[in-house]
Amino acid sequence: MKITDIKIKEVEIPLKKPFRISLGVITMARIAMVEIQTDEGISGYGEGATALLISGDILEGIKKGIEILGNAIIGINPMDIEKVYWKMDRTLARNPAAKAAIDIAIHDLIGKITNQPLYKLLGGYRDTFVTDMTVGIDKPEKMAIAAKNAVDRGFDTIKTKVGIGFEEDIQRIKSIREAVGNDIKIRIDANQAWSVKEAIRIIEKIAEYDIELVEQPVPAHDLEGLSQVTYNTSVPIMADESVFNSKDVLNIIKMRAADIINIKLMKCGGLREAQKINTLAEVVEMECMLGCMAEESNIGITAAASLGAALKNITRGDLDAMFFLSSLPVEGGVTIEGGIIAFSQKPGLGIEA
Repeated sequence: MKITDIKIKEVEIPLKKPFRISLGVITMARIAMVEIQTDEGISGYGEGATALLISGDILEGIKKGIEILGNAIIGINPMDIEKVYWKMDRTLARNPAAKAAIDIAIHDLIGKITNQPLYKLLGGYRDTFVTDMTVGIDKPEKMAIAAKNAVDRGFDTIKTKVGIGFEEDIQRIKSIREAVGNDIKIRIDANQAWSVKEAIRIIEKIAEYDIELVEQPVPAHDLEGLSQVTYNTSVPIMADESVFNSKDVLNIIKMRAADIINIKLMKCGGLREAQKINTLAEVVEMECMLGCMAEESNIGITAAASLGAALKNITRGDLDAMFFLSSLPVEGGVTIEGGIIAFSQKPGLGIEA
């Protein structure tokens, strides 16, 4: 079997409502869908989603990246995933969303060739996976209502965005805790909003609300500052924007800069690199979470959730982007009910495009 062609389709999907984080506001999902065709009539599907506020990937760049990478892998057997990976690595620097699109489509193909759903192909540790529900930045009372609505729908973990105003952030968390009760886990994501001193001060203040973890409290480049926050606070600290790839994880480990790692396929370049990140973290007994960009569809979410279900060391999920979109570009893939992600038993991603 050989790869014969790469098709790219541009998709723009409005979010149901604007989604605000400390870095800015997201209103539209812009996705480059990819179809990898083979000489045996089997196709694999993937996507590269924009993430202007995190990776800087824009749709035009993702599409061009997929085109360049696609031309480089024409003629390769999709089962030779290591060859595909290194070919991409030597063809194009960075551009993780374009690489993720190709990587996901290749894994979809391998699942179809072997007649295995992707979560089984990648390890099959669990048959389901659990996601939280994220609440964007708003007035405290509105965030509390949104969190309570998610709990009423069956979610047992709320992830709340913060990072705009010290006192107001504390009030946001207090309001959410009061709304959801004591049995619901609460995760905090500052998206790099605080200085080291601010982070230590606010984290110790909000610890009384039984916070499960705090994600990326300081700027991504400041690993020394992240380490200081990790050492000087009682709440576990998770690195997100500080970790794009496995080399970044090595630096986090060396500096003991975080307690948990957040893996995102659009940030690291796909499932192959995500597995490397998890393996390195697992060696030092550091757990991982699988996250997503707000712009991802059910294609990317299915791929990420499949890895989460596959590997024991991935203990948390933040894969709720499908709920933010006004529509989905394809049918199939995972279903999510009350925070429980269930998988199709169809081979690969189970996507119908």
